[in-house]
Amino acid sequence: MNPAISARIRTLQSFTFKYGKVTFQAKMPKGDWLWPAIWLMPAKNAYGGWPSSGEIDIVESRGNVRMECSGGRLDVSCISSNLHWGPRYEYNQYEKTGGEICKNDGTDFNTKFSEFEMEWTETYIQTKVDGEVIMRASPTEAGYASFWDYGQFPGGLDNPWKYNSPMAPFDQEFYLIFNVAVGGTNGFFPDGCVNYGSGAKPWNNQS
Repeated sequence: MNPAISARIRTLQSFTFKYGKVTFQAKMPKGDWLWPAIWLMPAKNAYGGWPSSGEIDIVESRGNVRMECSGGRLDVSCISSNLHWGPRYEYNQYEKTGGEICKNDGTDFNTKFSEFEMEWTETYIQTKVDGEVIMRASPTEAGYASFWDYGQFPGGLDNPWKYNSPMAPFDQEFYLIFNVAVGGTNGFFPDGCVNYGSGAKPWNNQS
């Protein structure tokens, strides 16, 4: 049996929505290799399997108190927001629609409650923490007609959103998820970082 169990609460059976504003107060949990997240997934996968139907990450963090990767902190001092989208998993273009904020004043995101916000409209998705923008994604503001054009995908791929709005796949009903995961081998906790106080990561991402 695995030594750690992750948990989540989701609103798939009770509440879904398209466009609007989500606001909440949250204090990130502290603890090595904890991965808290508040995010949204599509209710019906109208455009196919992940990430074709999209994923909206309002906030993610790492519970480590002091971890450094490539000379910078990557721990509870940082929070991030991302959109995941693409015709297939190997063409996920989340790097075009992500943002991160790291505290440098000693008040990490585990020390107090912060005010988080996601605003989702027919033209953009934006996230904030304490009034500061983390991420804003809009194909039209970036100079593209749609997310498909924004992705600049290689030729020969089928566009799963071609008959829908410029915001597709983010023009369908989504539901909320609140979870705390532990660990993972997808690179969210990179190999080779220095974790001060409690030792190196006890696994590697090729385990």
